[in-house]
Amino acid sequence: MTDTSGWASPGSSGTDSSGTGAEGVRPPAGAPSGPDGGSTTAPPPSDATPPVAPPYPGAYGRPPAAPTAPQPAQGRGPQPGWGGGPGWGAQPGWGAQQSWAVPPPSPKPGVIPLRPLGIGEILDGSIATVRKHWQTVLGLSLVVAILTQTTLTFVDWWSQHNSQDTTGLVVAGAGLLVDAVAGLVMSALLTVVVSRAILGEPVSAGAAWHSARPQLWRLVGLTLLMVLIVLGILVAGAVPLIVLAVLGDTGPAPMGIGFLILLGAGLVAFWTYFRLSLATPALMLEKQGIKAALARSRKLVRGSWWRIFGISLLGSLLTALLASVVAIPFRVVAAMAGGSLTSALGGSVDHPQPVSALVIIAVGGVIGSMITIPVQAAINVLLYVDQRIRREALDLELARAAGLPEYGGAGWAGQGGGAA
Repeated sequence: MTDTSGWASPGSSGTDSSGTGAEGVRPPAGAPSGPDGGSTTAPPPSDATPPVAPPYPGAYGRPPAAPTAPQPAQGRGPQPGWGGGPGWGAQPGWGAQQSWAVPPPSPKPGVIPLRPLGIGEILDGSIATVRKHWQTVLGLSLVVAILTQTTLTFVDWWSQHNSQDTTGLVVAGAGLLVDAVAGLVMSALLTVVVSRAILGEPVSAGAAWHSARPQLWRLVGLTLLMVLIVLGILVAGAVPLIVLAVLGDTGPAPMGIGFLILLGAGLVAFWTYFRLSLATPALMLEKQGIKAALARSRKLVRGSWWRIFGISLLGSLLTALLASVVAIPFRVVAAMAGGSLTSALGGSVDHPQPVSALVIIAVGGVIGSMITIPVQAAINVLLYVDQRIRREALDLELARAAGLPEYGGAGWAGQGGGAA
């Protein structure tokens, strides 16, 4: 996808991003659409325009047809006009007429239909992205999966053989830092891949890198700021417990109050994290700064926190289950290679895992991460797109960006089914 105004926030073009501007109003169903997607006034009908058939007999002042003379009723059989006779059940206005037919489905140039999405459509769209663009997606996630599993495997081996030496912890910390940076880069690239998959456009790793590169440093700053915000809330909640420990006041009542304050801070941090969870796709796709991306996430999540939390939690559970299913066969093979069940479940200082078992488990982890990491990233991007469709009629802009013709004379507002 070339850089287009379709992903820009409404506020950047002089309209209100809350959905009250020119781009944020979804045209009503059945409203005619002009060449630019806006509503137009239908021209008055000419003399040559054929009259439109009324939806049922007698409409628009037309006298209804004379009813058929009823036949003598026999017992409690079907009466005329109520099912078996020529009454309402036989009128063409309720069966043959197309005025009340189900509207056509929404346009779907890519992995999702361009309308408000249901839960199943978000999950299906994330999997469809991996399936249709597997060469690009799996290639990007493979690099991150190898780095992450290598670091974790080294940490496991070091903890089982050199638990008293801190050198391994320093190496592991450096490895985790590299993993975090690689994860941020992959998150940025996958955001671009999903955005193009929505429009049905092919995408390569090189094209995704070219599009995401200008925003990478901002993404690093955004991620660090989000981590500091969440940790700052937790640290503030832990201050009463730290003060009590320093003063030596460890009575049940003061400690209980301190734990309640810490629990409340944890809930606030949890709520804040999901409130800011759409900042990454907003930063990458709208090409905004860090502060603007955080503000966009708060605005898009407002009023839909539970929905976003529920879909994100469901996606995390499904991806964790998928990763476990992939890892089980490798752990079985690791147990056979190590000669004991502990080789598959994890070793200890007294019973360390052999290197062969660690390598086999790491291979299973790499394969599982290759599949689950892009699915989870796609779910987050699709949540962002769904919120913008619901609040800002982004489907209109995406349909135009995809090069689709006008759809049913009613603009691009989805006439299909609603969302969950």
